[in-house]
Amino acid sequence: MKKRALLSVSNKEGIVEFGKELEKLGYEIVSSSGTAKVLRENGVNVVEVSDITGFPEIMGGRVKTLHPKIHGGLLAVRDNEEYMKQLEELGIVPIDIVAINLYPFEETVNKGANLDEIIENIDIGGPAMVRASAKNYKFTTIIVDPRDYQTVIKELKENGEVSLETRKRLSLKAFRHTAIYDSIISNVLNEKFGINEKFPEELTVPLRKKELLRYGENPHQEGALYISPIEDKGFNIAQSEVLHGKQMSFNNYLDVEGAVNLVKEFKEPACVIVKHSNPSGVAINEDLEVAFREALKRDPKSAFGGIVAFNRKVDLNTAKALTEIFLEVVIAPDFEDEALQFLKEKKKNLRIVKIKNFDKQPLGLDYRRLSGGILLQDRDLILYKNLNVVSERKPSDRELEDLIFAFKVVKHCKSNSVVIAKDNSSIGIGVGQQSRVDSLETAIKKAKEFGFDLNGAVLASEAFFPFRDSIDIAAKEGITAVIQPGGSIRDKEVIEAVNEHRMAMIFTEMRHFKH
Repeated sequence: MKKRALLSVSNKEGIVEFGKELEKLGYEIVSSSGTAKVLRENGVNVVEVSDITGFPEIMGGRVKTLHPKIHGGLLAVRDNEEYMKQLEELGIVPIDIVAINLYPFEETVNKGANLDEIIENIDIGGPAMVRASAKNYKFTTIIVDPRDYQTVIKELKENGEVSLETRKRLSLKAFRHTAIYDSIISNVLNEKFGINEKFPEELTVPLRKKELLRYGENPHQEGALYISPIEDKGFNIAQSEVLHGKQMSFNNYLDVEGAVNLVKEFKEPACVIVKHSNPSGVAINEDLEVAFREALKRDPKSAFGGIVAFNRKVDLNTAKALTEIFLEVVIAPDFEDEALQFLKEKKKNLRIVKIKNFDKQPLGLDYRRLSGGILLQDRDLILYKNLNVVSERKPSDRELEDLIFAFKVVKHCKSNSVVIAKDNSSIGIGVGQQSRVDSLETAIKKAKEFGFDLNGAVLASEAFFPFRDSIDIAAKEGITAVIQPGGSIRDKEVIEAVNEHRMAMIFTEMRHFKH
């Protein structure tokens, strides 16, 4: 029986060499017009699809492969006598090898094409042929990735056929290829049509593997990083550029996400140091080196082996300061050439990461995986609804500045959490406690451990204080102002405590739980 291969690709990478090898192995090459032209120009004998179907391409190529003589060949079950008899009667030749990749829809979108051009680059016949071939994997080899050409040729040369194991693997790859293609289309058109349905009845999330990680959260867990092709124009940690150092780990990425989300809160030059997804020190200063040193002072023990994030380009002086302590990752919008070279020379394993689209907001929703499903929500991008002074005493200008600073920090801490701040720096952070009082006591302990004076400091909580006990403790330590969302049934009791201690308090009317 005649051996036949169908080649129809928009990405022409490697297709000429693949076609020549197949021809040497005795395959008749069938191709659509664009691919046929390239193959013919490079000396490969080609039979065009229209010659097989007896029907010309119509509507500018919109219809060319949707024909029984193509799909019958793709779906032919060779060990079914009835099927094969039908094929013989109808003059349909089975197709053994299929190489297809689809119209460049994603590339068309990314180059800023108008809606009509985008629609024209939605492939119809291609996915149908890919799915037909993948369904018939027992008899048809489907290739959607040029990197697989050599594997197929090698097996054909060595064994005279493509192994069933390889055909299964390529079939799975093909179904994933059409699935992500359709997923990208549905997500893009949701925006382009102006529908912007946030929570559709059926959700598709296109993702591509960027890299395998050394392991997951722990060495006994495997891990990988996937990237979103529809979110690459927004603020993006997944596609950040690792300029130097060891491979990023699963935990590194989680910590970096938290650190950068926090440092983005500040317009002023800022430094954030994070350990285990929580900030250990935060400071702002016009001199980036000073900002780093001030953040480091807040908890130098926790900073060891931590993640440092900046919201400005890192200069040489800051780079020199960074080498004075062991760090896992330094991440920033950019690095001066001298600073980058210095860090590379002094810290062989330090991961130096450049953030993609730092000044933009992240795109899409916030996804959280759980067993058997996914939780979706809006991203928490708003700091407060109001700054409502509920105490008898208004905060001073300095207190107000520190209160807003502290509330920015506590927004990015794991609940329950509190932040004590003074002079545009954190001085004590308590996170992740079941009781808000416990978080406060942890923050006070941290501040005292590293020699900070709590007199005149301010306190921020990401959710309301349920009782007055935290206020009483804070007042005893010399804290003079508090910022919190409010909303407790005991708000009146808490406000009374604040007034008794001559403190100032602001309700933001917006909480920031973070689980």
